[in-house]
Amino acid sequence: MRYGPAVRRRKLGAELRRQRMRAGLTSGGAACLVGWHQSKISRIETGRSGVRPADVERLLDAYGVREAEPRALLAALCGDGPGEGGGAGRQGWWQAYRDLLPPEYRDFISLEYEASRARTLETTVVPGLLQTPDYARAVTRAALSGLPAEQVDELVDVRIARQKVLRGERPLELWAVLDEAVLRREVGPPGVMAAQLRHILDVGRLPHVRLQVLPFASGVHIGITGPFVIFSFPLIADLDVVVLDHLTSSLYLEQQADLRAYSDAFDTLRGHALSCEKSSEFIARIAAARPAGTGA
Repeated sequence: MRYGPAVRRRKLGAELRRQRMRAGLTSGGAACLVGWHQSKISRIETGRSGVRPADVERLLDAYGVREAEPRALLAALCGDGPGEGGGAGRQGWWQAYRDLLPPEYRDFISLEYEASRARTLETTVVPGLLQTPDYARAVTRAALSGLPAEQVDELVDVRIARQKVLRGERPLELWAVLDEAVLRREVGPPGVMAAQLRHILDVGRLPHVRLQVLPFASGVHIGITGPFVIFSFPLIADLDVVVLDHLTSSLYLEQQADLRAYSDAFDTLRGHALSCEKSSEFIARIAAARPAGTGA
């Protein structure tokens, strides 16, 4: 059985392996201490198999890890998303949609839900955390043509539910760089884009949200290779991950070299983008030029 998204399983497995080696134990020796088969230790450490929080505690006891903070952090990597005030292993709200959502999307939502910060470049569409229902519906219909209307509505519900991370007790810190094409592209019936742009401005006023526009006048930039998201997590820097979206799947980059490359790329992009204040003025001008309408 899987516990938590694949990215976290791999991160957890690598850390458990590090703790085992620090204790001077072979995988076989660790298996003897906890009464498991050696193959189970191997599957956990390679991320091929999940592990329950109670089993993590058992391993940490065997490895002599007594400090409360690393024990709590490692246990928290087991679940599908404990959330604020929840215990490790508690099911996230998105599990109610598991028959609708592919595993990669559930993994993405789980990471987004637990992250403390997200840095994103968008070159084509408005980021999901900033979309209005009408905009999300139009994008979903275009991307998944032929999907029954009720499933489209459910996917839109998921998209809007994700946005709660910006409104919680400990809201996600969002820094988004938007290519001008995102703001110019007509999506949906008349009025949808005007409302969407106003919504972006509203969300941009939140103290933990920074929005910058990369205008066409900036010319060719490093972001032309495509959009990406960098998730960062409280207290566990090694859990940071880059997510690249493709038409049928998502690619997760976890190596330090990849993280540094994309972090540097984001810094370069925000340096070329308009300031947050000038970006708001830029978006407001485009919104004012959009035709009003009734939406979708």
